[in-house]
Amino acid sequence: MELILMDGDQVNFLPVFGSALVSVQPGKMIASGKTTINGKKVCVAGDESKVEVKNCSYVAPPFVLPGQGTLTIKELGPNQLTTKSKSGNKNIIVKGNAFIAEFKVTSPAKQPPPANTPDPLPMYPGQGTLVPSNAKIKAT
Repeated sequence: MELILMDGDQVNFLPVFGSALVSVQPGKMIASGKTTINGKKVCVAGDESKVEVKNCSYVAPPFVLPGQGTLTIKELGPNQLTTKSKSGNKNIIVKGNAFIAEFKVTSPAKQPPPANTPDPLPMYPGQGTLVPSNAKIKAT
C-alpha cells in the first residue's frame, strides 16, 4: 500500500543528473483522474508526462559557465503505479520510491574563455521523488 498522489502534489528532482549538477526547483502534479479525495482529483498514469520545470540552471564540468534546461519525468518507477486500484480505467499514481527524470538542455553550459566550447550533450538522465500531500489514503 502506497500513498495516493493528488492534484498539486509536489515533485522533487535530485540535483545530480549524470555529470551535470542542476539547480533544481520542485514541480507540481496536474491530476486528470475521475476520482477525487477531499475535492481534489487523483493523479493517474500519464499525468507525470505533464510535469515540466523550466529555466533551471546547470553546470557539467568542464562546462562551468551555467546553461539552462527543463526538468521532466521521463518514466515512473515500477512501484509508482497501482496494479489493482484504478480511476476511470487508468492506474493511479502513488508515492513509490523514485522516478526516472530527464534534464533537457535548452541553452548549453560553456567552458570558460578562451575555449567557450558549449556542452555537446542535449540531455542528462536523473531521478526524483513524488511528495504526496495526502497522509492517509493508500492504494495498491
